[in-house]
Amino acid sequence: MKYTVCFFIIFCLSCARKPYASSNKLYKQQAKQYADIIKKYPLTDSFNNQFIGTTNFNLRKPNFVIIHHTAQNSCAQTLTTFTTQSTQVSAHYVICKDGTIHHMLNDYMRAWHAGVARWGNDADINSSSIGIELDNNGFEAFTDAQINSLLKLLAALKKQYNIPTANFIGHADIAPTRKNDPSIFFPWKTLAGNGFGFWYDDTTNVVLPSSFNAMQALRIIGYDIQDTTAAIVAFKRHWLQDTIPAFDSEQYKVLFNVMKKYE
Repeated sequence: MKYTVCFFIIFCLSCARKPYASSNKLYKQQAKQYADIIKKYPLTDSFNNQFIGTTNFNLRKPNFVIIHHTAQNSCAQTLTTFTTQSTQVSAHYVICKDGTIHHMLNDYMRAWHAGVARWGNDADINSSSIGIELDNNGFEAFTDAQINSLLKLLAALKKQYNIPTANFIGHADIAPTRKNDPSIFFPWKTLAGNGFGFWYDDTTNVVLPSSFNAMQALRIIGYDIQDTTAAIVAFKRHWLQDTIPAFDSEQYKVLFNVMKKYE
């Protein structure tokens, strides 16, 4: 009886220390399957058995960073969501409220975080981006610890993959009809001040040209303008921290100023 109790205690402690042991095992198995495919199939030719391997290639690398809020109630809940196969959603990184960064997928692999989305001419954002989720339900401010950790992570990613300053954007920017993350509480100006995304300049003396077209400006920035109202709201959420589906005269100047940075 004594030994049974001891074994049970040890088993429980082991589970507590490694709550994601089973999902980590599945991750390694799936990564190995992909590695086996890469090893096998480049050395075969499906067409005429005349395979000649080029010496000039490398791994695909991310060119965008997409920032999300989790819309869940805790970091633990999000980690469970991303380690449950049936959910079919994931991200490369999750940042908890205390600033802890969980790296959940190799950066060169394709996470399922963007869904149906478009930015400019890119309609497969998952294949060209890194997804970062911040533990936040969408109705609260982001913590200083989270933002500090995010800035450190973004600096590392920008340097590692030479990601352009313009290519740090939000989920709502690429999916304006479906998503609203990160919310109006997200500090885009702080990110831009550190080189991750653009911010507008003082617009006091801006004079709009007579030819200025708001929809064309949104398209130049990258927005999908099929739903014009959704595109306006997405822009305003990111740069003006409101979601009223219309521009006033001063806000047109902000839109013009931002557009010039993307030209």
